[in-house]
Amino acid sequence: MGEYVRLEVVDGVGTIRLDRPKMNAIDTQVQAELVEVAAEVTRRSEVKAVVLTGGERVFAAGNDVKEMADWSYTDLVDRVSSVQGAVTAIAQIPKPVVAAVNGYALGGGCELTLAADVRFAAENAVFGQPEVLLGIIPGAGGTQRLARLIGPSKAKDLLFTGRMVKADEALAIGLVDRVLPAADVYAEAHAWAAQFVGAASYALRALKDAVDRGLEVDLETGLAIERQHFAGVFATEDRTTGMTSFVEHGPGKAQFQGR
Repeated sequence: MGEYVRLEVVDGVGTIRLDRPKMNAIDTQVQAELVEVAAEVTRRSEVKAVVLTGGERVFAAGNDVKEMADWSYTDLVDRVSSVQGAVTAIAQIPKPVVAAVNGYALGGGCELTLAADVRFAAENAVFGQPEVLLGIIPGAGGTQRLARLIGPSKAKDLLFTGRMVKADEALAIGLVDRVLPAADVYAEAHAWAAQFVGAASYALRALKDAVDRGLEVDLETGLAIERQHFAGVFATEDRTTGMTSFVEHGPGKAQFQGR
């Protein structure tokens, strides 16, 4: 796809890989390329699920501080939508997304992992939102997605102190879902994504949207979103396939076409 963000598609699983030496710092070019690759995996029907990953030693060390150091207030006003938009683009991919995290995921890198549906961390992974130590705050969703994921008290502890947490603590507080040997984290994330290759794609899309949008609203509105999606999937071919297969052959045997 781009110079620093690559897309690899193998057997229905797309891998979005950050590769900007040395530390995968996220600058404006990386942000633009993330938006482009998110649109690409959304458009390509053969991509059923996505792995988001970086390097073996660094997932992403954060937004490019050297680039931002000379920005004025008005510069930031003009650019903040791009800073936030890159992470939002990944979050809005309407397919299952798993982050495979090796090494450091700090600042903007941590915010990028929060855009995934689940997070698999290597034993050497380190997470944190250290922006306060620079006299600033997260600007790519860290104050919002982190609190929704691990709760406001734990999020405030990390945000107020800027401290880093290793994989075991990240697992304990709910920041990651699995901790694995560093050599296995990408393969396990790919295997998780691969289970959706033969799944009912539009049901998965509806599930993701219902959960994500439901978290932003009150229960009554969330239930209305669920009702809309519940009715909507009855218009899909996969619904007919799945229910017919269940009646005739029992659960778990349907061969979905993603339509």
